[in-house]
Amino acid sequence: MPIDPATIAFAHKLADRAGEVIRPYFRQRIAIDDKGEVGGKPMFDPVTAADRGAEEAIRKIIDAERPDDAILGEEYGHKPGTSGLTWVLDPVDGTRAFITGRHTWGTLIALEENGQRILGIIDQPVLRERFIGFDGSSELITPEGRERLRTRECASLSQAVISTTHPWAFFDQDDRRAFRNVCAAARMSYFGGDCYGYALLAMGYIDVIVESMLKPWDVAALIPVVANAGGVFTDWKGGPVSPEGGSIVAAGDPRVHAEVLKILNG
Repeated sequence: MPIDPATIAFAHKLADRAGEVIRPYFRQRIAIDDKGEVGGKPMFDPVTAADRGAEEAIRKIIDAERPDDAILGEEYGHKPGTSGLTWVLDPVDGTRAFITGRHTWGTLIALEENGQRILGIIDQPVLRERFIGFDGSSELITPEGRERLRTRECASLSQAVISTTHPWAFFDQDDRRAFRNVCAAARMSYFGGDCYGYALLAMGYIDVIVESMLKPWDVAALIPVVANAGGVFTDWKGGPVSPEGGSIVAAGDPRVHAEVLKILNG
């Protein structure tokens, strides 16, 4: 069933509020705490008042206006609900980019209905760029207007731009080897995009993104934005992305997606 306009407006309200909280912290000297692991292994995992404050603000709105909806957030975990709907929140996806002054971070807000990701927002509140996907449509919304998003055609990996957030930190040794093989066959590789890389894929500037060790809040909002722009979003085996996250391959063209899967699976 199509998502009702009130729910879409509510998702925008959440993104607006998150941006209000986050913007004053960007490129400021703020405290950085270390959560201490990524993907179950020891690794610097930064968190700031921007992350915590934005999620607190979003949760407060959901609790007040849609108390029957469940919430799953990176900073404050899971709150059960009874409506069959779950808001999946990553208040600052790309905290490493955030604390180093780069703009490739964003706020991720997804809506799941009985486990299906039905709406996703990638919001870059400093650039004032919002990418939203639902009901067969994906759009970029800026103060200047709206633009329909479409991934670009890419017939083969030899013509493709491939990306990942980090080329070794989030892969184990076998995954790293497989990813290097994909990069070797591609025209160009680009690293460090965080969630903004998926927005660029939906806009038609990147062809493939390969990741691993993703959490549910890392991926839930990305799928509707990319898929509704014409892209393909699967795990490394070509199946649906797990509710728990894990490994993913996102591509703008099914032909290059199939070629990447073949290399990854040896």
